[in-house]
Amino acid sequence: MKADKIFKEMCLDILNNGISSHGQIVRPRWEDGTPAYTIKKFGVINRYDLSEEFPIFTLRPTILKNAVDEILWIWQKKSNNIKDLNSHIWDQWADKNGSIGKTYGYQLRQMHEYPEGWFDQVDRVLFDLKNNPYSRRIMTNMYVHADLNEMNLHPCAYSTTFNVTGNKLNILVNQRSQDILVANNWNVVQYAILLHMFAQVCGFEVGEMIHVIADAHIYDRHIPIIEELINREEHPAARLHINPCIKNFYDFTIDDFTLEEYMAGEQVLNIPVAV
Repeated sequence: MKADKIFKEMCLDILNNGISSHGQIVRPRWEDGTPAYTIKKFGVINRYDLSEEFPIFTLRPTILKNAVDEILWIWQKKSNNIKDLNSHIWDQWADKNGSIGKTYGYQLRQMHEYPEGWFDQVDRVLFDLKNNPYSRRIMTNMYVHADLNEMNLHPCAYSTTFNVTGNKLNILVNQRSQDILVANNWNVVQYAILLHMFAQVCGFEVGEMIHVIADAHIYDRHIPIIEELINREEHPAARLHINPCIKNFYDFTIDDFTLEEYMAGEQVLNIPVAV
C-alpha cells in the first residue's frame, strides 16, 4: 500500500540524510536518565490520497479504535481532561485532577466572535464547510502563545487548513514535532479519520491529506526497529467503513468506524519512549 511506501521512503531519507543530535544538549531523557538523541529531517511533507486508500499501516498494526477515541476526545469532546479519554496515553502529562492544561481540546472549544455569531474553532469549520465551502480561510490553530505556560505539553499537531476542490475535501495538517516510530501512523490515521468525518457530515468526497512535519525525528534507540520495519512485507490496504447514517459530527462514536480485510505484520512491543 502507498502509506507503507511513504513511511519507508521517509525513514530511509531521515536515516541516510538526516542530522544527528548526538553531543547536543537535548531535553528528552530515557527512563534510565540518559539523553535521548535523535536523527532528524526538518520540513517533511507527505501526501495521502484518501480517495485511493485509507492510510493505516500494514507494516505493523495501528489500533483504529484508540486512534479514533483520541481524535474524538480532542475534536468532538474538545476535552483537555484524561478522564474523558479511554486510553492512558496522556496520563504522564495530567495533573491530579486529570487536566493537561490549556492545550488541545481546551483551545478548540474557546468561543470567538464572527460576523455570523459566536463559534468555537470546530463549529466554525463545520459552519464554513456547509455555508462557504470554497473559502480559503477554513483553519484551526491550537498553538496559542498566550497560553503556552499553562499547557502541560505544547500541541504537536497544532493547526489544520481545510480546502474544498471540486467536490473533494482536503486537509493540511501542520505538526511541529513527531517521534516517527511512535506517532507517525497514529497521527496520519487520526487526521484521515477527521477528514472522513467532516466530509461525510458536510456532503463532500474525501480528497488529500497533506501532512507537514517540521521536526521529523527517529530516536537513537528506535533505529534498529525502524530498520526492521523498512524490510517488512507490505500488505494490501484495508477498507474503512463508516456508519453512513451519521450526519452530525457530534453523533460519531468509536463504534461507527470499522476496518475490512486489515492485514498487518506483527506488533512491535516494548518500544522505549523518551520523555
